[in-house]
Amino acid sequence: MTTPFAVPAEIQLYPGAPACAADAGSWCSRLYGWTHNDFLASSADLIVSRGLAIVLIVLLAVVARALLHRTIDRLVRGAARGPSRVPAVLRRRAPAGLRQIAAPLLSERRVQRANTVGSVLRSITSVVVLTIASIMIMAEFGLNLGPILASAGIAGVALGFGAQNLVRDFLSGMFMLLEDQYGVGDVVDLGVATGTVEGVGLRITTLRDVRGTVWHVRNGEIQRVGNKSQGYAVAVVDVPLAHTVDITQAVDLAGQVAAEVAATEDVASQLLEPPEVLGVETVTVEGVTLRVTAKTQPGQQFMVQRALNAAITEAFDSAEVPRPYSAAPPSGRSQP
Repeated sequence: MTTPFAVPAEIQLYPGAPACAADAGSWCSRLYGWTHNDFLASSADLIVSRGLAIVLIVLLAVVARALLHRTIDRLVRGAARGPSRVPAVLRRRAPAGLRQIAAPLLSERRVQRANTVGSVLRSITSVVVLTIASIMIMAEFGLNLGPILASAGIAGVALGFGAQNLVRDFLSGMFMLLEDQYGVGDVVDLGVATGTVEGVGLRITTLRDVRGTVWHVRNGEIQRVGNKSQGYAVAVVDVPLAHTVDITQAVDLAGQVAAEVAATEDVASQLLEPPEVLGVETVTVEGVTLRVTAKTQPGQQFMVQRALNAAITEAFDSAEVPRPYSAAPPSGRSQP
């Protein structure tokens, strides 16, 4: 027979044990029996309950991150496999061979753009999910999150002021990728530099000009973009002529030579439309300017322009078409 003041068997087994150790089957009793540590035993229920909550938070964070990444990957694959948006001028007037070339190039650029944007979105979602999970875990430990959140807010404001150029570059790069303003291999005019794009990043665009100089341009500093390689290009040839020239004869000769150049194998594969003689473009005190244009495959306008310029110049010289000349030299001096 036991008295109200009798010592339980568990307490008798573990002298000096906390009172909760007397509850047979409790986490306190089990943990004290395993560790003989008063602090761990008295905190057993708290550790188990919060430990389960922390494990649940971690599992939910991992599942949420995996689902978000899977959704982003699915969107990226859908964007990469979407229909190729070949410009209308290519669909209507380009040769079949050129359309077959243009479609894979556009598809490759679309895949690169989708993969880049998908990588950025995956990184952002990982940071957001892990940050929220960390805050919830700290709350489970009973930490006062007020000072931490206030400090994070102040740090964010300070970082925003100090790194506003970096944020602007990042956002500008994101929109450039999403809007497909230019891609690797395009010939672009960024205002501060003109050349062929060699790399497109979220902060920096790298391009090389005709002299071989590599330019690294911050995306946030780009106010305008002139893309000379998107959709189609135009080769422009301006031929200077004298005031005494027979315009009709010059136009007919330029059209005949342009048609012959367009029929050559190298040039024909790059043209979208036959060359067109527009006629007199400008009239100055030195002479008149005859303009010839031709729509070409993106990036090939310079090659076509050089071919037309050389052929037309040679034909005009052979036909002795009058060209502009400088004023006569002063008397007593010979023309160099």
